[in-house]
Amino acid sequence: MAKVILEHVEKIYPGGVKAVEDFNLEIRDGEFVVLVGPSGCGKSTTLRMVAGLEEISGGVVKIGDKVVNEVPPKDRDIAMVFQNYALYPHMTVRENMAFGLKLRHFPKDVIEARIQEAARILGLGELLERQPKALSGGQRQRVAVGRSIVRKPAVFLFDEPLSNLDAKMRVQMRVEISRLHQQLGTTMIYVTHDQIEAMTMGQRIVVMKDGLVQQVDDPLTLYDRPLNRFVAGFIGTPPMNFLKGVISGPAERLAFESPDGFSLPVPASQRAALAAYAGKPVVMGLRPEDIGSAAAEHLAGAPRLKAVVDVVELMGSESFVHLAIGAAALTSRVDAHRRFKVGETAEPAVFIDKAHFFDPVSEKRIG
Repeated sequence: MAKVILEHVEKIYPGGVKAVEDFNLEIRDGEFVVLVGPSGCGKSTTLRMVAGLEEISGGVVKIGDKVVNEVPPKDRDIAMVFQNYALYPHMTVRENMAFGLKLRHFPKDVIEARIQEAARILGLGELLERQPKALSGGQRQRVAVGRSIVRKPAVFLFDEPLSNLDAKMRVQMRVEISRLHQQLGTTMIYVTHDQIEAMTMGQRIVVMKDGLVQQVDDPLTLYDRPLNRFVAGFIGTPPMNFLKGVISGPAERLAFESPDGFSLPVPASQRAALAAYAGKPVVMGLRPEDIGSAAAEHLAGAPRLKAVVDVVELMGSESFVHLAIGAAALTSRVDAHRRFKVGETAEPAVFIDKAHFFDPVSEKRIG
């Protein structure tokens, strides 16, 4: 096992295009860290620079205590799992898993012992003599992970490994990879564009946008205290609702006034931070579960909104109710047994203490 340190790492392509800019992160020995962000944000490029598959334009990458900027990929003591599995189609599962060890001239008994250990961990015992074409997508991905396990690397790198799987298999593989980390205790860096994968798997999450790190935190801190509007909108399903308005009233009774004709009180815990915005525009963020949910409805004195039901999405145990207030659109996440009809007027309660406020220009969190 080993820690991984990136200091002021950047990647600049010909023409001056910056794919990654001033990336700084220390990944602790045995930690599971997820890089997440939209397509083109630089997360896979960062991973490939750690792997040595992409040349570093600036900065330093360390694995353990060793600077690896000029070290070839095969000598970095890492194993990488790709989204396309990268299995040899003419080889059996056993042969695919053994291939890397044979190239390194490991003894046959050591190779077999490692294959059996990986097969036990991943449930591949009955598949060792099959070729990849006889396997499902999930089984192929487990073989790709097994091929990495047998090498016993210091660091595992995962580049969107679940992208080609169906929804049910993605859930299963998320659990299997998380369990694998618990069993092996090896440092793992995982890249995905799926924030659900990031939230369910990562001990810490690195949110990226346009080559820049936006926030690094544990999942709950990211969710509860996003540093800016991008992180707030990217983390969470459905995404956070954003409303434009102005802060008004005296310091002891500040309110958020919307141009769509409604007003919401500023929570007491946030009045001091928002006092400087009196008479100025801000953006309020409300999570869907903080509008009309049981927690909000049963909160004594909770403010209410008057809205028209636009669309209702039944998700099984819950519903996503899309509401319209003038030109403003909101999504509420409620129990599926609460019945809403399209076109009716609803008055959902708001859990106002959970509201977030952002500067409309810098988009940074206020308070």
